[in-house]
Amino acid sequence: MAKHQGAPMPASLRHAFRARAHPARSVPCPHEPCHARAHQSCRVSVNGRVLKQPHDSRIALWARITACCPECQVDPGTPCHTNGLALPDVHPRRIQEAKETLA
Repeated sequence: MAKHQGAPMPASLRHAFRARAHPARSVPCPHEPCHARAHQSCRVSVNGRVLKQPHDSRIALWARITACCPECQVDPGTPCHTNGLALPDVHPRRIQEAKETLA
């Protein structure tokens, strides 16, 4: 006899459970061996271990998409820069700004 499936989880509860995850999980991970899809945890490619926190490059991508940078005054989506040269990462203050914007 088949088990009875309950009603689907209401969106408000689903959001509360997902809210515990790092907000950077909302974007895909650009870290070379990982490439976790949006809303999936980052993993170690060698052994498949799930990481508690997203890769730094994923957090930087999330901050670049989410927040303006208070240090170099660029809009969301625009890479941070120093002396006109684009940075491969973001300024630490931009990550803080993204967290504050989320709250």
